[in-house]
Amino acid sequence: MATRVSFFLALVMTVVILAPSVVSGENGFSDLKIRTHLKRLNKPALKSIKSPDGDIIDCVPITDQPAFAHPLLINHTVQMWPSLNPESVFSESKVSSKTKNQQSNAIHQLWHVNGKCPKNTIPIRRTRRQDLYRASSVENYGMKNQKSIPKPKSSEPPNVLTQNGHQHAIMYVEDGVFYGAKAKINVWKPDVEMPNEFSLAQIWVLGGNFNSDLNSIEAGWQVSPQLYGDNRTRLFTYWTSDAYQGTGCYNLLCSGFVQINREIAMGGSISPLSNYGNSQYDITILIWKDPKEGHWWLQFGEKYIIGYWPASLFSYLSESASMIEWGGEVVNSQSEEGQHTTTQMGSGRFAEEGWGKASYFKNVQVVDGSNELRNPENLQVFTDQENCYNVKSGNGGSWGSYFYYGGPGRNPNCP
Repeated sequence: MATRVSFFLALVMTVVILAPSVVSGENGFSDLKIRTHLKRLNKPALKSIKSPDGDIIDCVPITDQPAFAHPLLINHTVQMWPSLNPESVFSESKVSSKTKNQQSNAIHQLWHVNGKCPKNTIPIRRTRRQDLYRASSVENYGMKNQKSIPKPKSSEPPNVLTQNGHQHAIMYVEDGVFYGAKAKINVWKPDVEMPNEFSLAQIWVLGGNFNSDLNSIEAGWQVSPQLYGDNRTRLFTYWTSDAYQGTGCYNLLCSGFVQINREIAMGGSISPLSNYGNSQYDITILIWKDPKEGHWWLQFGEKYIIGYWPASLFSYLSESASMIEWGGEVVNSQSEEGQHTTTQMGSGRFAEEGWGKASYFKNVQVVDGSNELRNPENLQVFTDQENCYNVKSGNGGSWGSYFYYGGPGRNPNCP
């Protein structure tokens, strides 16, 4: 009898020891690896808010956020406000002149309906087990791949660019010295055909060349079923200091970006969205380098200072940017038949359809060495495959420098 009991206890202990490494998920990740990564991402919260879209927003003490796990930021002192802002960005007249009607139509995030985070905390979208299961690997969760770089003047033939799976329709300015960029970006909900595809609209602030040492800071909106588990339009950021090889990530899914704002959750869904032939909405994104401290700051809308990328994260961008890009990007994971994806860019309509139908960027600007916003010179446009997605630029009036862009993907001229 004692022998049977001993055998049973030994069996139980074996099961307990092995349990943490049980393989789960379609990619065969171990439960231990999943739990360890979730613990790293999901910091203890002072308050949690359930969003109507199903997200859980954790209000985490600002000093406990993921940023400070970065080796270069272990002893980093949080800068709670930029020392200098681009000229007139935060003038009181911009805020006070808005009418109540305009305020009610402003872009907001859905989780605001059910509460807000306390002072000295920041909102972090909780990562769940199923989010990691969708990734190619636990280590790569929240990371782009090296095919995400638009190369307007690449020496490679066009077919090489399109075969890598990422396609772009952008406006850009290069061969300069830039300290930031701004634009109003029309917000839509494009259809995404495959779970591993995405569609986005963003600003790229770039330094270095397009090889292994590219520095990039990015922000805008995206629809990414693989990253978020749904087809909602969400606010996002990204950064890399080595051309997406091993550094950087989306939002707060790794260490690096320091958030100071308690009202905006990176990766949170945004509302309202534009409708074809009806109401149009846009978000304002501004990225700029603080001339005094050297950090790169992010502003959302006309009043939300979100946070910053410390200058120490970068090599080329520790000084300035040499290229700015604005525009759309999609992933085309061509089917076995070789057909182009039907994933839409922007509104899913070509640029020539114009206002209320095609998606746009307007008031495209750069920040110069005097820390002032100005209209860029020598703007150019580029698209990988204009029969699938295209871009048309313009200039004048209250829109300043602008462009329409986008498309439906697969169509009779884009088989």
